[in-house]
Order: sequence, then C-alpha cells, then structure tokens
Amino acid sequence: MHAGASGLAVLGLATLAGLPAPVAAQAATAALSRQSFVAAAVRRAGPAVVTIDTVRTVAAAGSAGGLLNDPLLRQFFGLPPGGSAGPSQRTQRSQGSGVIFQADGLVITNAHVVEGTDRLTVGLQGGQRVEGRVVGADPVTDLAVVRLVGPGPWPVAPLGNSDALQVGDWAIAVGNPFGLDHTVTLGIVSSLNRNASKLGLTDKRLDLIQTDAAINPGNSGGPLLNADGEVVGINALVRSGPGAGLGFAIPINRARGIVAQLLATGRVSHPVIGVGLNSLSQPNPLGLKSGVPVATVQAGGPAARAGLQVGDVILAVRGRPVATPSQVIASVEGAVVGEPMALRVNRNGTELLLTVVPNEMGRAAPR
Repeated sequence: MHAGASGLAVLGLATLAGLPAPVAAQAATAALSRQSFVAAAVRRAGPAVVTIDTVRTVAAAGSAGGLLNDPLLRQFFGLPPGGSAGPSQRTQRSQGSGVIFQADGLVITNAHVVEGTDRLTVGLQGGQRVEGRVVGADPVTDLAVVRLVGPGPWPVAPLGNSDALQVGDWAIAVGNPFGLDHTVTLGIVSSLNRNASKLGLTDKRLDLIQTDAAINPGNSGGPLLNADGEVVGINALVRSGPGAGLGFAIPINRARGIVAQLLATGRVSHPVIGVGLNSLSQPNPLGLKSGVPVATVQAGGPAARAGLQVGDVILAVRGRPVATPSQVIASVEGAVVGEPMALRVNRNGTELLLTVVPNEMGRAAPR
C-alpha cells in the first residue's frame, strides 16, 4: 500500500469519500504527519547530535621493538649491545557519538569514547567540523563532557526526565553506528534499573535503561530520546550474541549530576563504605520483607570502623529505606566523602543505628 492509500486507511474511506480530491489528499498527508512522531522527535533533537572522531597513540603489539632486543639483530642494525629498543607506537582512530546540551558548546558523551585521545574532532549535522576539548571524564559512570572550540551558538537537544520512563515507552536511538552519520533506530524501553555489575561491568556504578532500539558500535555517547524528542539517556553499550541484541543507556537524570561535578572540578567523587551486598531471600530467618544483607565487610574500611558485620541487613541509608543492592549503592553515591551518614541495620532481629564515614573510591582508608 502506498503512502496516500495508507493515509486514507487511517482516516477511513467513508470519511474522505465525499471530499474533493485535493482536500482528501491534504487530510491524508496530515494524518501521516501525525503518525510520524519519530520524525518530529528527531527534527527536535537531531541537529544537536554529533560525531566524535578521535586520534590516540598506542603501543603497537608485535612490533619490531621486541626483535631489536635480540643481540644479533642489534649488531646487524648497528645498534650498541644491551639496552632495549622499546615498543613502537601507532596511531589509532575511532569514532563515537555525542549530544550538545548547552548552547555554549558543551557535549555529553561516553568516557570510553574520549579516553586517552590526543586529538578530538566533532562533526555536526550540516557537515561543519570543529575541534573539541575534553572538560572531564568519569570512567566509573562512563560519562564525559567535551567543549566545542568556536563561537557558536550551537544547536541544543532538550533534556527530559528519565525518572518518568516506564517499560513499554517508545525509545529512539540517534547516533553514528559504523561511521554512518545520524542514523535513527526505534524501539521501546524494555526494562529499567539494569545494574551494570550484572552485565559484567563490575567497575561501573550504574543502573541502566534497557532498550531494543538498535545500538551499534559508533552509537556510544549518542542520545536515547523519548517520543517528544527529549534526551532521556546516553547510549552506552550493546549486548550481542545468540538470542541477544540488547542496548543500554545511562539515565539522563544520573548524567546531570555527573556532568555538574565534571564542569565544577573536572572529576567526580564516588563515596564508598567497603561492603559487599546480597539480595534478601524470601522467606528469611528474620522475617524481613525488605532490606539488603551484608555479604562482606572490607577490613579497616568505613563500614568495619562503624561496626557493621557480615550478616547484618541494611534497612535504610541516610534515612532512606533500601530493598536492593543498587539502592544502597545509589544512596551511598549521594553521600559526601568524609561526612558521617546514618545506616540503619537489623542484626539478629535487633535494629541498630550506625554512623559511617565514606571514603573516596580508589583511595586508601585513612589510618
């Protein structure tokens, strides 16, 4: 069925039967336009979606450096005996995506897109290419901010509210997969709050949006849009393989806080208390309906110093009830390094209130 026939079908043949042909065609076109919410969403946000081309210098695996450590070869090439030629280097080029979120030229993307770059070039929808400079990056959440070098003003994509997302909502991924500029794919929000550690990303602190909208290499850092063309996520990765084809995006509300810290200080603080967590089994010996059992306690860490023990069940962090490990992590993430925070726990049926002072992730505990 061609487009005109499809429009007539939408409106109903009986409705259009008595209308003059030009009027009927116009009505059918209007109906088709109303159907194409994806086109409207992309028109709203698409101009702010950019390509990010990077150049980085890496050591060349299997280079001649190793061969030149051989004494006979060093003699052949006239090199002095002993010493090491060291590994040679090569230039590596890669591409990702990003989205401009401020008119003064600030772009949000993935940290892995810009990691270790020597040079960064940003391409806009109209073909314009400008230099970009990394403001800051946070590997723990895989987010980075890039500033465009130029006067602007630049097109801006509106930011939405990822907390308002529901499973089944439309999801539109925009980016540059395989170097194909401004590719759009459509799907739905398949799930919410997918913990990154369950996807094998144990070094990340993220609860992700899962979507079946196609996210491919090169899409990383591009926006996930809702039906209104608002950015609700930053595309991060795809899980492929037999029976798989799942895309994941970082919720934009999470990204806002990370971006604010990167702009303020160039880095992000990640408080930790030094515990390993389990999910609460049902039923359980204590008869608890919610809470998060403590599986391990780091020796000498903040939780150990506060008196937390293996087997305790965390009921609330900073006054907020918790029911899953990811909720505990999120509550700790909202704390301030070095400032006391309250931890309410159940120990063998007795409730206790402990005070924990978080450390900075990756830093040794103070003595």
